[in-house]
Amino acid sequence: MTFQNELINWYLINKRDLPWRHTNDAYTIWLSEIILQQTRVEQGLPYFNKFLANFPTVADFASATEAKVLMLWQGLGYYSRGRNMHATAQIVVNNYNGVFPTLHDDLIKLKGVGEYTAAAISSFSSGEARAVVDGNVFRVLARYFGISTAINSPAGKKEFFKLANELLYIDDPALYNQAIMEFGAIQCKPKSPNCSVCPLSIDCFAFKNKMVNQLPVKIAKADKKHRFFNYFICNNGTELLMRERQAGDIWQHLYDFPCIETSDTAEIEDFDFVNQIKLMFGVDVNFNLISYKKHVLTHQIIHVQFFGLKNYIFNFSKQKELNWVSLNVLDELPQPNVIKNFIEENF
Repeated sequence: MTFQNELINWYLINKRDLPWRHTNDAYTIWLSEIILQQTRVEQGLPYFNKFLANFPTVADFASATEAKVLMLWQGLGYYSRGRNMHATAQIVVNNYNGVFPTLHDDLIKLKGVGEYTAAAISSFSSGEARAVVDGNVFRVLARYFGISTAINSPAGKKEFFKLANELLYIDDPALYNQAIMEFGAIQCKPKSPNCSVCPLSIDCFAFKNKMVNQLPVKIAKADKKHRFFNYFICNNGTELLMRERQAGDIWQHLYDFPCIETSDTAEIEDFDFVNQIKLMFGVDVNFNLISYKKHVLTHQIIHVQFFGLKNYIFNFSKQKELNWVSLNVLDELPQPNVIKNFIEENF
């Protein structure tokens, strides 16, 4: 039996029952694909359901405010994905008469839609013969065919994409793409795959050569950048002083507190740090450390210290991004998880 047939037979028996597999609606499939980028199905499924309930059509999505989109996205990370989705929904309404594209060459023009996503949506919605290559597919192909070229190198991507397209089951591209992706997700897992029950193990290079844990090969990424955020809590009893983060950094248009970023962990005894606080909040300000959190992102580790303030003043004309926000409406503002958790724990 061929590689393709083995995968499809396995899939028909073992596939998970997921809502986006019951439709060929390109909008619904797009929602699932973007939400599940860098996200496990178990984590992404509630977000998919929430987005589809709030925005049943692309027109509903396009007419929403960015704040509403980011609120629903809160907790998924990579907030640029949510903003790109909002922009794409508006493009579809304005340029495609509200009909979500189903062909690769149209999809690839949309914001936040790369080669993988365009291939997936076009394959699953219209049956276009495009091979879908994600992390699961890389892993299956590398192990089965014994490919040691790094999957995140230009040469590796070219080699894997070429092989994936040669293997594509032309009679039913969508079924085959779903099968190989699902096989990588729940059978040929990154760690401790159960090779003893794998239908492909008899011809699998990695299994026969005891290289399952060595494939696929991936070039190591540089160490994560460490950043140090010092947040200042100004509370007048019914309101908190909040800051809308601006473009050009993480958490764009999300809300956090007034902040001083330092090059290392700030100490209360540090003269320069104390001077920065007094320049921002007045010479009579008093402050104390409330808590410390470490917030791990994909490319950065954020070390967060929260300080309580008393006897503070500030100049709104110099810090236009700051505003008093009622405690009653805080949950209507999109916030980074580390801020949201602090507020839930303390207010």
